Amino acid sequence: MYSKSRVGVLLGGTSAEREVSLTTGNAILEALLSRGVDAVAIDTAEDWRTAIHKEKVQVAFIALHGRGGEDGTIQGALEMMEVPYTGSGVMASAIAMDKIQTKRILMACGLDTPPFVALGPGQYDEDIPFALPVVVKPSREGSTIGITVVRDQSELAGAIETAVKHDPYILIEAFVEGDDYTVGVLNNEALAAIQIVTKTGFYDYHTKYVTGAEDYRVPAPISDEATERLRTGALDAYLAVRCAGAARVDFRGNEEDFSVIEINTIPGMTATSLLPMSANAMGFDFESLVMEILKSAGEGSR
Repeated sequence: MYSKSRVGVLLGGTSAEREVSLTTGNAILEALLSRGVDAVAIDTAEDWRTAIHKEKVQVAFIALHGRGGEDGTIQGALEMMEVPYTGSGVMASAIAMDKIQTKRILMACGLDTPPFVALGPGQYDEDIPFALPVVVKPSREGSTIGITVVRDQSELAGAIETAVKHDPYILIEAFVEGDDYTVGVLNNEALAAIQIVTKTGFYDYHTKYVTGAEDYRVPAPISDEATERLRTGALDAYLAVRCAGAARVDFRGNEEDFSVIEINTIPGMTATSLLPMSANAMGFDFESLVMEILKSAGEGSR
């Protein structure tokens, strides 16, 4: 529907994930241009509203990560401007960006997610009602920024201090032993399951965007039954939060038991990104994936 429209790729921004967004956005722009789409890059760190009017943008392809781009704020602004956009709408974006609210909805929908404690100002010294190890996270950050795996009680205060630098609301959840898995979801269809193998056993920012994991096993080398549980769980989580377009659902665990960790409503589209890998295993090359996401523009605001 939008392949003949003037497309503005919104990238960059001012969040802690700016550099990743620039890489994602430029890859998307190149893919659109290669398919003959009239597309232009717009950095939202600048006066992007004026740029949208000046460039006569008819549809926005959101390639932003983190606050200001993935949290529902720019989605709301685009709706006020009556510019259709790719991906999830205001509510789903805001919920998925907030790990605490995401987990509350997952639990309410009966989906398996690790037990957790939500802390805010004045609560950082509260006792944790489950044993170490735990994972300490800022509630509203992405790309594992500000996250620490705590295996010793002496490390807990420092981990909380690190997380609070990024968000006054933090999440402390039980660490799930096992492996990292992820499943892409595209327009209400679960894609291939991926197993992520790392040297440290933790898929952190440096591994995601600098070195890459030791191995990405696509499709994940697990039983058909376990694969189906992962894919079903990913779609259930996507629908529970009312996502649209492309998303990615992350899990930890093993063949017998997987736990949903979080939902990403604007997954990375870099050289080491997982959504393109998941889609490729289902027959979508990168350009085809980008075009499928473009088709979904406007779905999130319905």
